[in-house]
Amino acid sequence: MANRFSDILFQLIHSLEKSEKRHFKLYIKRSSTKEDLKIVKLFDALDKLGDYDEKLLLKKLPGIEKPQLSNLKTHLYKQILASLRLLKSAESIDLQLNEMFDYAHILYKKGLFVQSLRILDRAKETAKVNQKFNFLAQVLSLEKRIETLHITHSMQMRAEQLSAEALEVSARIDMVARLSNLALRVYSWYISNGHARNEKDDERLKQFLDEQLPPHAWEQTGFYERLYLYQIYNWYAYIRQDFLMYYRYSQKWVDLFAEQPLMVRVETGHYIKGLHNLLNAHFDLRNYQKFEITLQQFEAFAQSDRVIQNDNFRIQSFLYITTAKINQHFMLGTFSEGLSQVPEIERQLKEYDLFIDRHRILVLNYKIATLHFGSGDYTTCIDYLQRIIHDQVDMRNDLQCYARVQHLMAHYELGNFELMESLTKSVYRFMAKKENLTRVEEEMFKFLRNSFHVSRHTLRAEFEKFLQKIKKFEKNRFEARAFAYLDIISWVESKVYQKPMSNIIREKYLKSRKRTYKIAETQ
Repeated sequence: MANRFSDILFQLIHSLEKSEKRHFKLYIKRSSTKEDLKIVKLFDALDKLGDYDEKLLLKKLPGIEKPQLSNLKTHLYKQILASLRLLKSAESIDLQLNEMFDYAHILYKKGLFVQSLRILDRAKETAKVNQKFNFLAQVLSLEKRIETLHITHSMQMRAEQLSAEALEVSARIDMVARLSNLALRVYSWYISNGHARNEKDDERLKQFLDEQLPPHAWEQTGFYERLYLYQIYNWYAYIRQDFLMYYRYSQKWVDLFAEQPLMVRVETGHYIKGLHNLLNAHFDLRNYQKFEITLQQFEAFAQSDRVIQNDNFRIQSFLYITTAKINQHFMLGTFSEGLSQVPEIERQLKEYDLFIDRHRILVLNYKIATLHFGSGDYTTCIDYLQRIIHDQVDMRNDLQCYARVQHLMAHYELGNFELMESLTKSVYRFMAKKENLTRVEEEMFKFLRNSFHVSRHTLRAEFEKFLQKIKKFEKNRFEARAFAYLDIISWVESKVYQKPMSNIIREKYLKSRKRTYKIAETQ
């Protein structure tokens, strides 16, 4: 598997769809030089390889020596990108704008200044409509160069206008850059550390945000300024486990695209991410009906040409919708039904393995493990958790910790008590080292250690005591992640009431739905 990632040309060719491969062949045949015929043979050979193997590749290319291969690969890589640029230009505003700028620059070099300015005017209008301010800076720079160095009979009218436009664009670019940088840094904090563990983490994060947030950020009215501002507070709320605030800013994020529907096409990736976060917020708050509505909205969008015809958006949508559907099974207690999705999930993960980052794989492995845990298949649950525990990627300390806790719980369910004492100590030490222990987990480790010495007929009473202790922490914000990752309360209730955990969760859902109907009837 490692070889698949060792060669960028191999990865690029295997990312191509049939139509893209066909277009490349047609594109390259236009020139048909001797060198081009060699790269077509190289393209076909790499396309047929299952994994990158240079020795096998050279055997398939008689007449090409190893010293030649490097140059041929570089040439082929550039030609594939040129072919894709030509094919995809109609789908991308950025490519269209760059093409117009290139044409304007060519005309400028030819001394056809008026023609160049006309194209720049069209490019500028397109950029303004699509709020591409970084591109506007390039256009204005070339416009100013033409007006400064050459007499175009428009200088008197244009000087003040270009100066004002340049200053406005510069200010907006600066604000967007500062807000987007901050959004990225807050998100990076979460990827590295997970949720805030205590008041110390919370205060450090708040102080960081207060220091880094640009002045007048809340006065901005532009699309990108508001988008990145909502993203900052979206992640800030999620890290702090303030799920109501997280929901509020996720909804603002999605609503921003509803206000400016043109931007759905321009910033499709951000729109997809916004829908994903809104679904997560509904899940955390158990907004069952709103979750279903948003999921349907997301699934409908995932079937649009904009998503289907774009590899990145299609894979992104697959990951987020898959996560949402598994979360829905967690909410409804339908763990066994959720397992029916796993073979197809595994198939698609294999299909997209060149493009999916390790973080997403870890999250899905944890969620699939939880489906097996809720279904009572603790052995398979352990298999999936081992993938996380043995992974060497240094990210998501919280996920690493909760994988170990669930692993411990699965062994408990299997009755592997000879392992439990050493496992409990090991997991406790790991979480203490990562400074990841909450009060709920402290109580859980204490309960598990004591349970080894409790007779079976008194165990239920001990579970009842344990349940009363942890219920006190249910509304505590810093304890929320223990319940979100593991739903320990439902697990303990299943022991107290001697019912499957799935039944306990299902009953909670049905009670919530009944309350919703009663409220609706009184309104």
